[in-house]
Amino acid sequence: MIKIELVRADHAPALLAFERANREYFAASVPDRGDHFFTEYAERHAALLSRQEEGTDWFHVLLDGDAVVGRVNLVEANDGSAELGYRIAESATGRGLATWAVGEVVELARGYGLRELRAKTTADNLASRKVLTRAGFTETGELEISGAPGFGYVLAL
Repeated sequence: MIKIELVRADHAPALLAFERANREYFAASVPDRGDHFFTEYAERHAALLSRQEEGTDWFHVLLDGDAVVGRVNLVEANDGSAELGYRIAESATGRGLATWAVGEVVELARGYGLRELRAKTTADNLASRKVLTRAGFTETGELEISGAPGFGYVLAL
């Protein structure tokens, strides 16, 4: 059974393994994070936890037992609005996990006091666009994501 938890310090090794195992898969649809992401992971994880403690970001991990199969994050909270982003392991795709997890985190966002969520995805990531639409997001227009065409989305809570 899949469960969602706020990221903790002890999730770091499993999250790093998740990112490494899925790096090539993720890079096929979103800009690659680069080698520095992996070599500086411990410092980055600690910084994320600090932002979570400050209440500006919420990082959620999707666990199947002890294995990370995805993450859904709410970042850059400001004036009741935050940006939603997510990643699902290649081995867990095609089962509705992304749609379910985004829906769950939308509900959690209400509890965090957020009133609006923003999201973006590349134009060629049709699966992500469908997930956002199913979760109630509305397309706001075209934008550029690391040099690639994309779309912005918004959801009023």
